[in-house]
Amino acid sequence: MNSLDNKQNLIVLAIESSCDETACAIVKNGREVLANVIATQIEIHRRFGGVVPEIASRNHTLAIENVVKEALSQANMTKDDIDAIAVTYGAGLLGALLVGVNFAKALAYAWHKPLFAVSHIRGHIAANYIDSALEPPYLCLLASGGHTAIVKVEDYSTLKLLGQSKDDAAGEAFDKVARVLGLPYPGGPEIEKLAKEGQARFDCPLPHHTNELYFSYSGLKTYVINLVHNLEQKGEEIPKADVAASFQKAAVAQLVDVLSRAIHDTGIKTIAVAGGVSANAALRAEFDRLGREGCDVHYPKLKYCTDNAAMIGAEAYNLIRTGAQPADLDLDASATVSIV
Repeated sequence: MNSLDNKQNLIVLAIESSCDETACAIVKNGREVLANVIATQIEIHRRFGGVVPEIASRNHTLAIENVVKEALSQANMTKDDIDAIAVTYGAGLLGALLVGVNFAKALAYAWHKPLFAVSHIRGHIAANYIDSALEPPYLCLLASGGHTAIVKVEDYSTLKLLGQSKDDAAGEAFDKVARVLGLPYPGGPEIEKLAKEGQARFDCPLPHHTNELYFSYSGLKTYVINLVHNLEQKGEEIPKADVAASFQKAAVAQLVDVLSRAIHDTGIKTIAVAGGVSANAALRAEFDRLGREGCDVHYPKLKYCTDNAAMIGAEAYNLIRTGAQPADLDLDASATVSIV
């Protein structure tokens, strides 16, 4: 039996450092965020057009102690109020992950607290539980820079993969198209902002689906790259806003089309969305439409869509309550983890 099993209220201090955000949060019972601190490196990496792993790791090292102290201060807590430590162990940039993992192991050892290793992917899904009454079972559309998938969340510990991308992830395609259009990093928000000024007048391709549930963004990405290059070669001005609007419309349509077929196939009408792309207003508008058509729709608050530690604390609570054992202090980081 886990020593935390009989505690009425569980307070988890969580750490996230998988990419370019150094984050710490304190979460109560997996649903209530008592503190949420994020030190972002966006401006540092913007000059390079994307995240430089070694620079990210160095800045995590500089920021992490202060981020943890600030979270404790926000929550008006000390180490004695914390029941468990949680940390993202994967997936992500290996060097960046190691900073968070090693700091969390040191805290767990020094404070005599159990340590829980959390999947970044499951953390994104668990962001839907924060300030929410959502309970399994439900379908979750996972859309991020590294993964695009439809997952059936059967209970708080069991996920079933129904379909995923055969090539690029949705968020990856947003970033690559943004780069082709000369937009700054991170690309997703810049595409969304520019698309509001344009018309979706280009006929971007969509995959020809069979009965299989899958995504494919390679063709869409290549279409936009070729469109831009052809216009450049002709000496024509590139209508960047129209290209962005056309790309975003096709990218979102594919996400919603596959999810709609999963709803039809499973009969499950409770749906959620997770990952950085879940912040996209056009995607949320489509979810709202599904809500008007009879689905029970959930998505995280915007501040919990991109990388943060609150979602890691939420998933750690699920691990604890479903009987997971604490990690050993030889826990290592992993650049990849499976979706389920």
